[in-house]
Amino acid sequence: MASVLEVRNLSKRFGGITAVDDVSFDVHEGEILGLIGPNGSGKSTLFNCILGQLAPSAGEVRVDGHGVTGLRPSELNRRGVSRTFQLLQVFPKLTVRENLILAGQEHQGRMLARLFGKRDAGLTAQADRMIAFFRLSHLAEETAGSLSYGQQKLLDAAMAFMAGPRLVLLDEPAGGVNLTMLASLKERLHAINAEENATFVVIEHNMEFVMSLCSRILVLAEGRIIAEGAPEAVRRDPRVIEAYLGH
Repeated sequence: MASVLEVRNLSKRFGGITAVDDVSFDVHEGEILGLIGPNGSGKSTLFNCILGQLAPSAGEVRVDGHGVTGLRPSELNRRGVSRTFQLLQVFPKLTVRENLILAGQEHQGRMLARLFGKRDAGLTAQADRMIAFFRLSHLAEETAGSLSYGQQKLLDAAMAFMAGPRLVLLDEPAGGVNLTMLASLKERLHAINAEENATFVVIEHNMEFVMSLCSRILVLAEGRIIAEGAPEAVRRDPRVIEAYLGH
């Protein structure tokens, strides 16, 4: 099975503190991978090293076999790597459709096209497809700021998948979402994986959400991977129970 993302011996040190310690793993095409661990385990630091927010102290990151270690987030965007953040990145004064078009333009990354191209950069049809897919059609003309928090989370996910990326990294997509919207978000993420063969990695504290969404789980503790495998096997692993589930 082809690997979309390869992480090899990645480390990140802050002075005398090692936040990520010699981490290696692959993400396979069409896979939903979960990354869990207690607070302070290094999950966000690992994400940020992969995504160019932080420069790793050692190691290598490859996307589709090409080295991308240390590339800026905008350059990774153009190579098909997208992400969401713990804090929502929607534009509250823009409509749902405008948010999606803007997200698509970010992936194109060409200022001249924005200045001299079509006003919608030719992205309206794709935006409307994503709006329909994430079941936001009744909200297409509403400003993002008028949506509920759960609806904004759906929009945030739709923006991440707008340009058909090779890889999406979702940072706590379930955080603060009520149970009804959470079920809808999980169902749509399953659907985009099944129908579009979308590949993504999820950092999440909501254990039931991540265990029911992901096909494989990595568990990080004190900057190192301590367990890896199918959700049920990880759930029963004594090391995981001690480091995370038992807290």
